[in-house]
Amino acid sequence: MSTVAVIDYGMGNLHSVAKALEQVGKGVEVVVSHEAGRILAADHVVLPGVGAIRDCMGEIKRLGLDQVVRQVADAGTPLLGVCIGMQVMMDWSAENGGTECLGLLPGKVRYFGDDLKGASGERLKIPHMGWNQVEHTIEHPLWQGIAQNARFYFVHSYYVEPAGPELVAATTRYGIEFASAVCRDNVFAVQFHPEKSQHAGLQLYENFLHWNGKT
Repeated sequence: MSTVAVIDYGMGNLHSVAKALEQVGKGVEVVVSHEAGRILAADHVVLPGVGAIRDCMGEIKRLGLDQVVRQVADAGTPLLGVCIGMQVMMDWSAENGGTECLGLLPGKVRYFGDDLKGASGERLKIPHMGWNQVEHTIEHPLWQGIAQNARFYFVHSYYVEPAGPELVAATTRYGIEFASAVCRDNVFAVQFHPEKSQHAGLQLYENFLHWNGKT
């Protein structure tokens, strides 16, 4: 039986993520853990997260999970970041006055700003919360069976700015166009919440569980 580890550092909606993976992962054992051995032994690994990034990075480092996540990435194991789990993969975040992140992927995390405007000049609320379209910018196994511009559920005030366009797997527009999915080698990460995104989100999780970490 293959296993998928959901990394538990006390800052994610772990129950919802685990339930979604169990729903689509026929014959797959879902393990929620902060133990290095269990995470490193898994066939697939999910790094979720909600909340303030300084708190998230503090717990990740306190538990030694920063090194574990790097080991997962270096081993070629398929690794999926979700929401804050995507943001902590970058080099640095503007949140909390500036926070050093894991540096798995080159780039920064920026604040949307307090004067964000839509196409008609209307002021947009921060956080960006609710359903929005995701436009694939590359072909990738995780997009299989998911329509171009399918809608996913977002909740965030900060967005990822990758160092180069080759890292971008999808974009979304909310006042500005931002990267809503990034990837490199065996690492894939999304700003939205697949577990809250109904059919399209479950399809992405199912695709992840069938992914071998290569494109």
